[in-house]
Amino acid sequence: MTGLLPAMEPDSPGFHTTDRVDYPVLLDGELVLVLDDEERVLVPGNCVVQRGTRHAWHNRSGRPALIMYVLLGAHRDNE
Repeated sequence: MTGLLPAMEPDSPGFHTTDRVDYPVLLDGELVLVLDDEERVLVPGNCVVQRGTRHAWHNRSGRPALIMYVLLGAHRDNE
């Protein structure tokens, strides 16, 4: 994905934070969304709204997963 590399955290593999609002929808398979203080298992039909959250995705199921994303540009409020 264009522009994702600068958002990646070298010391925490897979973790990243982007300046966007993302709407991922899991279409097939199973994925684990890892946040700072919790993990959520997603199954087909689940949707997550991410507003610049630090997160990582893991496929621990052993089979392929298919996810669709809607990405909306946003600016981080640095108060």
